[in-house]
Amino acid sequence: MADDRKAFVIKSGEMGEITVAEEVVAIIAGIAATEVEGVSAMAGNITNEIVAKLGMKNLSKGVHVDMNGNEVTVMVAVVMAYAANVPEVSAKIQERIKTSIENMTGLHVAEVNVKIAGIDVGRDN
Repeated sequence: MADDRKAFVIKSGEMGEITVAEEVVAIIAGIAATEVEGVSAMAGNITNEIVAKLGMKNLSKGVHVDMNGNEVTVMVAVVMAYAANVPEVSAKIQERIKTSIENMTGLHVAEVNVKIAGIDVGRDN
């Protein structure tokens, strides 16, 4: 079965290779980012409740993953909640994504770049 999607080799040995699809790494990053308090949604994405109903594939929106040698670079675009401390929340996003990808895949994350694509001002007031 031919597959044109990019995949990262995380282990190669006598029994064969273990690869992780680029989209899987992007989904891990998207989930990790949305778990950070102060993040309303992924840019280009809809709210977490609707995403859960539509499926996991939508969680990779707003995430770009590049592999350079044995290092992964992630760029994530998020919508932050109004009044969130942008530098603090961004640092938490970077750490959460790096930790999640490294723990789940064994890949080394060289960079996590965060783009604030919008602010959710809410309409509850």
